[in-house]
Amino acid sequence: MKLSTVDNLQQADYTQITFSPKEEAAMNFQYIRRMPDAADIVAAWPLPPEIARMKQQRDREIRDIIAGRSDRFLLVVGPCSADNEDAICDYVSRLRSVQDETADRLVIVPRIYTNKPRTTGEGYKGILHQPDPEKAPDMVAGIVALRRMHLRALAESGLPAADEMLYPENHTYLEDMLCYVAIGARSVENQQHRLTASGLDIPVGMKNPTSGDLAVMLNSIQAAQGSHTFIYQGYEVRTAGNPTAHAVLRGAVDRYGASIPNYHYEDLLRLSDLYRSRGLENPMAVVDVNHANSDKDPQQQPRIAMEVLHSRSLSSDLKKLVRGLMIESYIEDGKQAVGSHIYGKSLTDACLGWEPTRRLILEIADRI
Repeated sequence: MKLSTVDNLQQADYTQITFSPKEEAAMNFQYIRRMPDAADIVAAWPLPPEIARMKQQRDREIRDIIAGRSDRFLLVVGPCSADNEDAICDYVSRLRSVQDETADRLVIVPRIYTNKPRTTGEGYKGILHQPDPEKAPDMVAGIVALRRMHLRALAESGLPAADEMLYPENHTYLEDMLCYVAIGARSVENQQHRLTASGLDIPVGMKNPTSGDLAVMLNSIQAAQGSHTFIYQGYEVRTAGNPTAHAVLRGAVDRYGASIPNYHYEDLLRLSDLYRSRGLENPMAVVDVNHANSDKDPQQQPRIAMEVLHSRSLSSDLKKLVRGLMIESYIEDGKQAVGSHIYGKSLTDACLGWEPTRRLILEIADRI
């Protein structure tokens, strides 16, 4: 099947699937249309060989950081959600220039998060659901939009990106382009996320759950590092295990909804001890300096980043453990409502603007 446009995809056989009233009633679903196979999407928007080679080199660089073979520091930086292709590619190209300035000390991975978990199910769920945030959901157009955006950002910047694996079945639409996958606080306890992570050949950052329970996070890492047999995309599969699965500390929320940070010196030492007691491969932590660690105040991210780097300087164990940061950043400070049309401003969580982000990255590089 030759596919070249969103319209072709929407008019293809994916619209022809039908279900009997009995089947729909039994599931309480309305079956709208069948989604295109990942192979069709990849064939329509292929990764050029020269970019694939560039991506493979980046994979090696990140694996070397996680395995302790490199002293460079990992930064996963970018918007809370990727809502606009032009703004995202503009932002990632800016990251490219800073990466060139800091290449001997940092490896920068752009955050291009194309699907977002929503605590209550309400709100903008990302470009996968709504390629146009002001229109109704269109999942086929969303699959095309996210693939096209990742491909363009990679081609223009040479920086392979990170995305959140909210839906494990959808990973194959992007598996040839991503160099990092995050599993969020609400997904980290899910069996399918853990087992799918065990089959990926790129690093997977497993966030602590919103409760802050580090044992849950470490259980997820242990599961992801192991081999498993399970059902994936209609097949019985067996995975080899992913030794690059590691911890991401994002803070916690107590039963009253108050944020509890977990980036302080004592928190990091506790995680180091827990890692040691588990005997897991490649013990590593990335600290997410936003979310509950900043109480969702993005302007606190530079301060938190500096504290984490200071903690690393006080302990050889922490210098080995903490080898990266996650930063939520976009072109403009803050966030906006859908329909506000402010270029480069987040539709979901508030972000740090570009100029303070650039200063922060350069300061991190100076302290590594």
